[in-house]
Amino acid sequence: MAEPHHTATSGPDINRSYSITKEEEDRPEDVVSHLADPFGDEEFAEIKYRTLKWWQCGMIMIAETVSLGILSLPSAVAVLGLAPAVILIVGLGIVATYTGYVIGQFKLRHPQVHSMGDAGEVMFHPMGLARFGREFLGTAQLLFLIFVMGSHILTFSVMMDTVTDHGTCSIVFGIVGLIVSFICALPRTLRKVSWLSFASFASILAALLITMIAIAIQRPGDGKVDATTTVSLSKGFLAVTNIVFAYAGHVAFFGFISEMETPTDYPKTLYMLQITDTSMYVIAAVVIYIYGGKGVDSPALSSTKPITAKLAYGIAIPTIVIAGVINGHVAAKYIYVRLFRGTDHMKKRTFFSIGSWVVITLVLWVIAWIISEAIPVFNNLLSLITSLFASWFTYGLSGIFWLFLNRGQYGASWKKMVLTVVNLVIVGIGACLCGMGLWVSGKAIHDDSSGASFSCAARSG
Repeated sequence: MAEPHHTATSGPDINRSYSITKEEEDRPEDVVSHLADPFGDEEFAEIKYRTLKWWQCGMIMIAETVSLGILSLPSAVAVLGLAPAVILIVGLGIVATYTGYVIGQFKLRHPQVHSMGDAGEVMFHPMGLARFGREFLGTAQLLFLIFVMGSHILTFSVMMDTVTDHGTCSIVFGIVGLIVSFICALPRTLRKVSWLSFASFASILAALLITMIAIAIQRPGDGKVDATTTVSLSKGFLAVTNIVFAYAGHVAFFGFISEMETPTDYPKTLYMLQITDTSMYVIAAVVIYIYGGKGVDSPALSSTKPITAKLAYGIAIPTIVIAGVINGHVAAKYIYVRLFRGTDHMKKRTFFSIGSWVVITLVLWVIAWIISEAIPVFNNLLSLITSLFASWFTYGLSGIFWLFLNRGQYGASWKKMVLTVVNLVIVGIGACLCGMGLWVSGKAIHDDSSGASFSCAARSG
């Protein structure tokens, strides 16, 4: 019989940080015993990873989540109408809070899980398909993060085009964004990256305030606010996918929790994130839409007159770069852990370990740049990312996680039965977002002639 899962990890920090109940000890079948904790015993390590306070982790999560997604919300409100959009923003935020909580519960049950790939290995292990589960979900996570990195490089190009009045070829701006992001992503631990998250949050907050104040004064809209609108299914669902993307941070949560000093503090971190992002989303989307009107731009910072748009984009540079850097860090860390898990390279500063980290980071950012050039339209790229990945990582997969953790207990009580139905619905939401989203994003990319791949033309929303 496999040993209880709290012995599947190494190092006193892990055993100290997690509270293991008797019920969990009696469920040894949950364990993939050979999957060791990626950081091991850090008592004498040169590089220590488990150093994040809960509020530092919260700031990283806010910086990762509240970035590009918020810039597409006013245009989503313009398409859907005020009432449906606000209901969707708040409703999807509540569901995202629950699914984020389930991810935390899965991590507490399986402390050795560092990525979606590890989670896949745990879930598929009872079926004898552990390797398939690891590769399937791990590859999907990596692709998702690279696409998000690409969206940040694209936004950097849009920003530079706006600030410089398209001063040079947009491909050059994209390469500059690639270089800046790569340099900022070089630290190996999240604690070092966490200090950048404060600048990222202050940056997006200031840029949004400038945009909201400017748009309220300039009033470029017609002054008419539509409570609801009549819109085609494809355009309406495209707007829904942009709202979902605003909650697309869940893919990195396992990695963030893994570097917390006390992972049981994670719920506080999650609530800090969700209260902050949902409040900001509603306020920014409603205010910018009310004064910007039906023709409000995406990204939203482009909605005001050129001088204020340039000012807003200039102030937003830290969040455009840093939020992408955080996703890039998680992507690089996934590959790094896969290569060096259980070895001294994880903990030491050697030429090989540092060089490997640099090469991995550079290759990922180059791939992200290629994606940004291939799909140079902001809303369409966000919709494609959401459909392929965020639909599952933020919603559908968490429902599957809950069903896995509670298998055999679905009818144990009325509460379990209700939660079983809730999580089956969440899986259905993920499947619907994926299937419908792929259709509408593919149609939008096919129909849109405003952006040419690998072109010097100005980038658009």
